[in-house]
Amino acid sequence: MKKTLRLALAFISLNAFAQDFYDLNAIQEIRITFAEPNWHQTLLFAADYIPAQSVSINGTVFENVGVKYKGNSSFSTSNLKNPFHIELDTYQNQDYQGYKDIKLSNVFYDPSFIRETLSYNILAKYMQAPKANYANVYVNNVLIGLYVNTESITKTFVKDRFGSDTNPFFKAAILGGANLNSTNKPNLLYLGTNQASYEARFEMKSETGWEELINLTNVLNNNTAQIETVLDVDRALWMLAFNNVLVNLDSYTGLLNHNYYLYKDSSGRFSPIVWDLNMSFGTFDFLSSQSEFVFQTSEKIAMSHLIQQNRTNWPLIRKLLAIPRYKKIYLAHMQTILSENFSNDEYITVANTLRSLITNAVQVDQNKFYTLDMYQNSLTTTVMVDDDFASAGIVELMSGRNAFLSNLPDFTATKPVISDIVPSNATPFINTNISFTAQVTNANADAVFFGYRTNLTAAFTKIAMFDDGSHNDGAAGDNVYGTDALLINNAYMQYYIYAENNTIGAFSPARAEHEFHAIAAINNINPGEITINEVMAQNTATITDPAGQFEDWIELYNNTSSPLLLDGLFLSDTNTNLQKWQFPSGITLEPGSYLVVWADEDLTEDGLHADFKLSASGESVILSKADGTVVDSVTFETQTANISYARNPNGTGNFVNQAPTFNANNQSLSVDEVVFDNNTIAVFPNPSSGSVNILSAKTLGVIEIYNLMGQKILTQNESSNQVNINVAHLPSGTYLLKNNAYGKVAVTRFVKI
Repeated sequence: MKKTLRLALAFISLNAFAQDFYDLNAIQEIRITFAEPNWHQTLLFAADYIPAQSVSINGTVFENVGVKYKGNSSFSTSNLKNPFHIELDTYQNQDYQGYKDIKLSNVFYDPSFIRETLSYNILAKYMQAPKANYANVYVNNVLIGLYVNTESITKTFVKDRFGSDTNPFFKAAILGGANLNSTNKPNLLYLGTNQASYEARFEMKSETGWEELINLTNVLNNNTAQIETVLDVDRALWMLAFNNVLVNLDSYTGLLNHNYYLYKDSSGRFSPIVWDLNMSFGTFDFLSSQSEFVFQTSEKIAMSHLIQQNRTNWPLIRKLLAIPRYKKIYLAHMQTILSENFSNDEYITVANTLRSLITNAVQVDQNKFYTLDMYQNSLTTTVMVDDDFASAGIVELMSGRNAFLSNLPDFTATKPVISDIVPSNATPFINTNISFTAQVTNANADAVFFGYRTNLTAAFTKIAMFDDGSHNDGAAGDNVYGTDALLINNAYMQYYIYAENNTIGAFSPARAEHEFHAIAAINNINPGEITINEVMAQNTATITDPAGQFEDWIELYNNTSSPLLLDGLFLSDTNTNLQKWQFPSGITLEPGSYLVVWADEDLTEDGLHADFKLSASGESVILSKADGTVVDSVTFETQTANISYARNPNGTGNFVNQAPTFNANNQSLSVDEVVFDNNTIAVFPNPSSGSVNILSAKTLGVIEIYNLMGQKILTQNESSNQVNINVAHLPSGTYLLKNNAYGKVAVTRFVKI
């Protein structure tokens, strides 16, 4: 694609989407248009989405959109201002800035209008959390009111936060909606192996996963020693600490045990995701039953920091806090939330910023549930909305709660202090050893730990640090703790340090494991060991990428006899920014093998996709290391459609224009010797879960299968025109199949499911 065209499109896009949809500093404008004038009655009694004629988001218009009312206690047939769920892709594939599901809360139970947005703002510091801001919502050009616009917890969300969306995924949701009398609470009790026992408590959002969820409950309740194999315990402790500090009882911590999601990440552990914070800061009163509640603001201020720790129906709290280390981590997280948000009044600053943004919109909201005086007073003072509902003043509640918690013995105790963290080598090479030291005081000698990972999606490995003079720590007993030598086998090592005493723990950084220290390693690949082997800068009809699109591509080749790790390597098309696109962690290029990177800016698609495109009018491609060392580069002039620019001889020669060879030796073929279509050879069934049949009108030759990273999976010589190949062992995904026969190469795709 021509760069001039790309730049023009980029200009249009930037103007269209200048305002991020979840920008907390701007009020969005959403206009819903229904063809029928009685839309409200239709929505009240609709069982599912009804089609809106159009939905306009900040001036961008989408036609034929699904809309429905949502909510439980916040929904009422007597309200005009009900919560909305807008689904842009109900009837056709469309999105706004990548978002398809739009959740609009009507700010019920919150005269301050800021509980939900402020809460998510705090939560995001410590775990993966939805974004939230505000939107003025119009229906048929009539302002309905100011809504809270909250990011939906969907597959789009988990793909963005966890890098995958096909793993087990559950919403903790009581069948039939939240009910104070419900006995089907998603409290993570083990209920046996019958799936039906869990279906009234959890809603599965993935294709499979019940077995994994049941196993989680079994391990939590019956084998807590193995809990870290199935649950991201640190995320769970952050969630529980957050719920407690903010008196967020409409959550797992309160009566209903709900309002969270569980997603099984790539480390094989379920990670909790907090949801529905409109009743945080003490709006929900019920603790363990309808007869046990905290109604008065003074009661909420003094709520125990260990609430539910001894109650059977809260196993996530009871089981985790029964383990001394987890309890100390929980206390450390609570103290961090207090110190970073409430002891320093940071939350008041954020709250006032939000109120300055929305006050005018609140004033003109004719359908709000509270008076303007209630809105003005609710930030600081408890507001009696009616005889049954008191809305705690946020400042009144949290200034009192901060003082209450901060003066408890668990928090007045001296905490460990971690400082002066020093790596043995600040710029190590990949595949070398490194150790760390740190100054640690006020900690038990046997309770200092180093957490680290080199695979950025893996769980942290935790090892002990020592002050014994034998672990790279210098003199024994000087409060300098050291680690054993650790192999840094990827481009980055992420790490943190944890220490505890008899009362409480401490982290460096304080928000670990959500945040961490990092050290970058330098790849020790030498120039010429990996080469840019072939470039296709005008692909209109050769081979498609995994999405079925004809896109430009760059092929690398390993010139050595050893596998080469690509961690810490970058591709770019400009000398002014050598680090435009970094190779994902963990990719190894085998000796004499090829690797293809699509140059198309489609970063969310399967395979390797760089965030730049190539210009057919000529430019450069540069492969470099993190320290700026250029491993290889090529500059090409104007290119011809469907003709590549390739090294000949392969891997070492000068560049020439020739027929594209895509994962093949460049010197063996000429322009008319390659075909890229699905007609030369047939592959069926496609997709396949077990085996594929390959059929050709002529005798097959050398058959090769590559994954989308260009890594060769199989080579097989054939002397017939049909063969069956077992692919059951391959991971699910798209693969390239290449047949080389009679001096021609045919390439096609198949999908393994």
